[in-house]
Amino acid sequence: MPVTPGFRLFALEQLARVVPGGEAALRARAMFGGVGVYAGERFFALLDDDVLYLKVDDATRPEFEAAGMRPFMPGGDPAQTMQYYDVPAEVLEDADALRPWAALALDAAARKSRRGPKRK
Repeated sequence: MPVTPGFRLFALEQLARVVPGGEAALRARAMFGGVGVYAGERFFALLDDDVLYLKVDDATRPEFEAAGMRPFMPGGDPAQTMQYYDVPAEVLEDADALRPWAALALDAAARKSRRGPKRK
């Protein structure tokens, strides 16, 4: 199911409240029925089926899992698990609660960009 315009607007407004640089730093791009969210050049979040998912890596995944967050699985296929974890609605609705999770996602995205692209 695609992202509804209302959810997209709300999620981006909430993220703009918590990322460095605010709205000027955020950009969203439609991709595969969802929306990719960037802070500057860092891809740190995605929206799909009206759920916000934040980037994780080996350093941050345990915190997301301990909070009961689950990985993004395109089409519900566990074999397709991606490095993005869902954000509960109550966290998305509260900028103070969202801020530390967004910071973790930005940190994970920064570490990925320092490593460079995957080699085939």
